[in-house]
Amino acid sequence: MKGDSPFRPGSPVPIELFVGRQEQIEEILRYVSATLSGKQENVFLTGERGIGKSSLAAFLRQIVANRENVLGVHVFLGHVETLEEFVRCIFEAILKEARTQRWYERVAGFFGKYVREIDLFGVSVSFAPPQDDLKELVRGFPEALWNISERMQGERKGVFIVLDDINGLAKKPDFANWYKSFVDYAATHYPKYPVLVMPTGIPAIRDALSSHQPSLMRVFRVVDIPKLSDEEVEGFFQKAFAKVNMTVEPDALKLLVRYSSGLPIFMHEVGDAVFWVTKDNTVTLEDADKGIRNAAESIGRKYLDPRVYRAIRSPRYFSILRKLGGQQPIRSVFTKRELEAALTADERKVLSNFLQKMRGLQVIEQDPEAGRGCYRFTNEMYPVYIYMESMRSRGGRR
Repeated sequence: MKGDSPFRPGSPVPIELFVGRQEQIEEILRYVSATLSGKQENVFLTGERGIGKSSLAAFLRQIVANRENVLGVHVFLGHVETLEEFVRCIFEAILKEARTQRWYERVAGFFGKYVREIDLFGVSVSFAPPQDDLKELVRGFPEALWNISERMQGERKGVFIVLDDINGLAKKPDFANWYKSFVDYAATHYPKYPVLVMPTGIPAIRDALSSHQPSLMRVFRVVDIPKLSDEEVEGFFQKAFAKVNMTVEPDALKLLVRYSSGLPIFMHEVGDAVFWVTKDNTVTLEDADKGIRNAAESIGRKYLDPRVYRAIRSPRYFSILRKLGGQQPIRSVFTKRELEAALTADERKVLSNFLQKMRGLQVIEQDPEAGRGCYRFTNEMYPVYIYMESMRSRGGRR
């Protein structure tokens, strides 16, 4: 009976399996140090979906806490759409992080009677003031954070707050305007404001905030996360499999690296699928091939089905997608001319619109290095899933 898989699809990477990002880590740590020294900095951590923003943020929070003696909190805001709930979540996260510290009462005292301990699956902290008080906290947010940092003096040098998954908030102009006011107030009212807030999001989220409040983006140091290098991905797989006393044959490792496309989210999907199909302690080329197909199925259902297959309404688009996926051998790069040759006259009429749609859905991108009219899939797993879907639609076998 196999033990637990060392991979965690859909979750931030465990600290012990974190690889790469050294340049981005050192850059953000410089901004943290500058903030603690009195020069206010603001960071926006960005990168494409699956690039590992949450994992890097979690890793940074740990480093900042240990190296800089700062209180680090990671706030997940996927369900949040109002400023009142936003500030409530931040303060509750601060309370939870401080709860085990000897100076907790100093911080909790600032929030008064609306802090209570709950004991369901272990003792935790709840912060639930009435709506009117929350509105006051929204208005007085900079001062409230300042007071918290003052109450931690001698224990922590400052506060590092990660704002994760701000999609719902980014849609609202009032959030962008409020955030700009928060930054301006802190900069003009305090000679030293030892708080660094770091929102994270895909480039489209940053663009949305900028469209609501063009001046906001000027306050941020934008840190962009690139894909991991092949060497870093290789090191990740070797480290992860070694954790469960497994080795990977060289040819199998090359395949895992290729189909992970430098994306941590895919690295964990691929690694997990390969772990479960491997029957002994050695990952062979056959194990890698089978695991990658299983991972492509999982990735396709999670990311392509909702974003692409359920979003397409045109029968001609579906037909083009199936013909694109039915090409043999499975390729991640193709030309418009090659695809056009396989289409009917009606399909050719909408091909340009189809390609534009697929680019907008981040399924494909132009490949200028390969020449005009050349495209590539944004990763190696999408064409595998599209191929399998095309075979299914024809009644074929994968």
